[in-house]
Amino acid sequence: MYLALAPHTLRRAVSAAAVALLATAVGCAPQPEEKSAAKPTGTAGATCAKGKLATQTAGKLTIATDEPAYEPWFKDDKPANGEGFESAVAYAVAQQLGYDKANVVWQSVPFNKAFAPGEKTFDFDINQVSISAERKKAVDFSSGYYDVRQAVIALKSSKAAKATSIADLKGLKLGAQVGTTSLDYIDDVVKPAQEPAAYAKNDQAKSALQNGQVDAIVVDLPTAFYITAAEVTDAKIVGQFENQGGTPEQFGLVLDKGSALTSCVTTAVDALRKDGTLASLEKQWLSDAVDAPVLK
Repeated sequence: MYLALAPHTLRRAVSAAAVALLATAVGCAPQPEEKSAAKPTGTAGATCAKGKLATQTAGKLTIATDEPAYEPWFKDDKPANGEGFESAVAYAVAQQLGYDKANVVWQSVPFNKAFAPGEKTFDFDINQVSISAERKKAVDFSSGYYDVRQAVIALKSSKAAKATSIADLKGLKLGAQVGTTSLDYIDDVVKPAQEPAAYAKNDQAKSALQNGQVDAIVVDLPTAFYITAAEVTDAKIVGQFENQGGTPEQFGLVLDKGSALTSCVTTAVDALRKDGTLASLEKQWLSDAVDAPVLK
């Protein structure tokens, strides 16, 4: 919620005469490609030939996400079924890159590990990871595939449910998943009097809310709609935060730092935004935000 480029294998030395003869024989015929272990890094070395990218496994696209995979981003905890917003987006990006569903391989990677420093075992990760300058020091991001707002959830019977402003939240015990923008909003926007609780998983945050260990939790808005509608039905959305600054918070696909695929994946996401696919998938899988009041 690891890919190191291997050195090229040394080839046997051949005489200059043999090389000249070989060059004469084959002329400008295309030569066999190096194996994927020798793939280039960085956008400069990227080629976006459909279905022939320098992926972890030749001819396959490896996509990672956390486990469990939560709704409404995924459905039935099965990323490979193509249902849920992020599963559908992942397959749409794969299609743009020239990989059909049969050639997509899913991998489980914890949320924090996806954007931590170090080589990756996936081609890209999709897991509600917000693009930030800090995270860009360790990984690459595609362009944004979803504009995000954060929301506050509290039990309907609690004092927290009556909050109508950020000031009303300052005296509460708040919680969120570790490493998330949700937790950043608690620290940087609410600035509560009490240290917020950080949880490894959203499931743990939900349990803490139900058990009264925290007064309210912060999650992204679509997740808040799903939690209150299907999982913690005695809870309500207290409100949503305005985006901070001029640039909206966005989720992006995570790639290895300097990945040869970054420009290709960004081009694919941009095409899906331009042709209306992202908007269509958002309408299909994510709840409208009109009923969540804005906390100021």
